[in-house]
Amino acid sequence: MKLILRIAGVLLLACVVFALAGIAATWAPDRSVAQLSPRWASPPSQFLAVEGMQVHLRDEGPRNDPLPIVLLHGTSASLHTWDGWVDALKDQRRVIRFDLPAFGLTGPEPHNDYSIATYVRVVLAVMDRLGVQRFVLAGNSLGGQIAWGTALASPERVRQLVLVDAAGYDFVPTSVPIGFRIARTPGLRSLMEYVLPRGAIDSSVRNVYGDPGKVTRELVDRYYELTLRAGNRQALAYRMDQRLSGDEARIRELKVPTLILWGGKDRLIPPDNAKRFAADIAGSRLVVFEELGHVPQEEDPRQTVAAFKAFVARQ
Repeated sequence: MKLILRIAGVLLLACVVFALAGIAATWAPDRSVAQLSPRWASPPSQFLAVEGMQVHLRDEGPRNDPLPIVLLHGTSASLHTWDGWVDALKDQRRVIRFDLPAFGLTGPEPHNDYSIATYVRVVLAVMDRLGVQRFVLAGNSLGGQIAWGTALASPERVRQLVLVDAAGYDFVPTSVPIGFRIARTPGLRSLMEYVLPRGAIDSSVRNVYGDPGKVTRELVDRYYELTLRAGNRQALAYRMDQRLSGDEARIRELKVPTLILWGGKDRLIPPDNAKRFAADIAGSRLVVFEELGHVPQEEDPRQTVAAFKAFVARQ
């Protein structure tokens, strides 16, 4: 009996040691905006005071563009997800993009309110601060839901609408990134505020790509480091707790010219949802990229921005 107890004690101690070693290896304290800015907020980044936040924003291209293009990213992403599109557009068009509340370098909303109504208000407030009255609005995933919500709230300001693997309808994912699953699990997400395995971020990014082989080390660095922005991990938990009511029944009220872009290998918001948008928005155009995933604008900016440019030119 003493031998059994001794062995059990050794095993327990070993488990504790391994657990502590695992925590130590993945310990990831918050990082300040000042720490992250040299890498992720280089020029032309700026910070704009809006709704009690310092919104991280990039405003590029000719200022005499009468119809600037505004780009909204999705959950746990940042304005950098549009880098390829901006490179292709900024020589001829004014392009505005910013980190949404809870993400990137903008960080938490002061009241932890992540309703679609709040996001819409922030989008319009940013445009007001920049003096932009009318614009082309594109959004991916959560950003897509905010985009069509903005078009409903202020149809006189949104000239054209582009929905990229947009949220809005109920959906049944075939695969959910591990980072999202952690954020929805009370015990794990509390731990996530102090530890963050880089492997979890790597897995999450690969999960939303049609071709995981396109995921680079720098790409994972970006998602990982911006997740560590002070307050972002807790903000993501609040965001996941709040149902994103966007009045999906009102999608049929949209009258703005609309382009729907979708990744055929999107396992988070399946392509069937693209067909629902196309059916409900009169006159809309649907383009599916069969080999791309949930963030097609990031995975293949060349192909997706070409479809965008053709749509804008036709209007």
